[in-house]
Amino acid sequence: MITHVVLFKLKDRSSETIARTVRMLKGLSTKVPQIKGIDVGTDVLMSERSYDISLTVKLGSLKDLELYQTHPEHVKVAQYIATIRESVAVVDYES
Repeated sequence: MITHVVLFKLKDRSSETIARTVRMLKGLSTKVPQIKGIDVGTDVLMSERSYDISLTVKLGSLKDLELYQTHPEHVKVAQYIATIRESVAVVDYES
């Protein structure tokens, strides 16, 4: 099992931008067949060092991670997020 964790810090931290981004990320669960599980969370502390949104995706293998990352629906969401993010951090690990 591969766990893909992404943290997003947004340029615009408005509730509308966060809600739209969360909806798009959660929507991937029904559009990308390689996803075994998905969790999307939003920061509650809003500190200077906080990231705004976390994404955790469970995938069956490294091949599934590759298919997920190149899936047209994921690419569409990633392109949108690239326009609104200030920074991003990623970790992928095997469990």
